[in-house]
Amino acid sequence: MTTNSPRIALVTGANKGIGRAIVRRLGELGHRVYLGARNADRGRNAERDLRADGLDVHFVQLDVTDESSVALAAKRIEEEQGHLDILVNNAGTGAPVVKPSETPPSVVRRTYETNVFGVIAVIHAMLPLLRRSQAARIVNVSSLVGSLTYAAERNDPSGVFPKGTFPAVLDYGTSKAALNAVTLTYANELRDEGILVNAVSPGFCATDINDHQGYLTPEQGARIPVLLATLEDGGPTAVFLGEDGTPTGQRLAW
Repeated sequence: MTTNSPRIALVTGANKGIGRAIVRRLGELGHRVYLGARNADRGRNAERDLRADGLDVHFVQLDVTDESSVALAAKRIEEEQGHLDILVNNAGTGAPVVKPSETPPSVVRRTYETNVFGVIAVIHAMLPLLRRSQAARIVNVSSLVGSLTYAAERNDPSGVFPKGTFPAVLDYGTSKAALNAVTLTYANELRDEGILVNAVSPGFCATDINDHQGYLTPEQGARIPVLLATLEDGGPTAVFLGEDGTPTGQRLAW
């Protein structure tokens, strides 16, 4: 991956929280980062603040649920850079937690539009640019609650939830399980091309999606996504890593 030019990265859902922390860290590592955000004002404000710190950050309007928006973002990156080295699919959403039996199908469908179909749309649009990279990396920000293994065992290896309990969240949990399956599917297609595709559980971070109840900061949650985004050639693909405070993270079961 040695080059004299900065590596080009795109992070979706990046005007706040973990996404913004990922952008900052990649920028600090010398990468040129496109900060994808649905809301233009928030995206430009984040770009301004990060550029004020000397980082090579560029806002791009990107609504992952709008394929025309995704296509325009890909076109801009192609025109300005010609390729893409790193894609971090961070944009995500979830509804208020209720029992699965009380969750309407419309709520599940809305969550899947962002967490699953949005990721697929972005990968499809950016893949031609990633294929022009000498060492492309795709990182999908998932969640431990998407693990079918831990759900079946009702066991949370991170210790957030007591043994014998596990969140049963129909929209968010199953969308992340689907995202994990999507990750494996792309990883198996692209591994022979040298494109590494992995999923990450950033840990229980204090963000808007959980009303800031998490005990990790967004900066701590950004560590493993950035690790996977900057893997050396020959690094792992089709793995699910979580934040446990160790240098290389915790290997999680799918």
